Amino acid sequence: MPKSVRKINLRKGKRKLLRGVINILASFNNTIVTVTDIRGQVVSWASAGACGFKGARKSTPFAAQTAAEKATRLLIDQGMEETEVMISGPGPGRDTALRAIRRSGITLSFVRDVTPMPHNGCRPPRKRRV
Repeated sequence: MPKSVRKINLRKGKRKLLRGVINILASFNNTIVTVTDIRGQVVSWASAGACGFKGARKSTPFAAQTAAEKATRLLIDQGMEETEVMISGPGPGRDTALRAIRRSGITLSFVRDVTPMPHNGCRPPRKRRV
């Protein structure tokens, strides 16, 4: 008896998305822009390193802007109209990435800073004895 043949669809077709979430992680070395749907499944992503920037240029505001434009380009093709933006990290590309998303024509329902802030932090290193 032959086994039941099941077709596995690896590549999902173009999905119509109306709402989504854009996560911007701006570290001192890189800026990563991830676009997800409401359930948290990744639709597209881009980073300054993936856009071709290397070394010190990867941590510039221009590299963050390029990454944000690349990540949002696919959204417009899929018909996304409204998004929420979550920004985390202290990097130099925070504001520039947000400006690039605003310019793309997508409506932002709200922008939230989700940078983790320590309440009391780690235990400091011991006092140095000379």
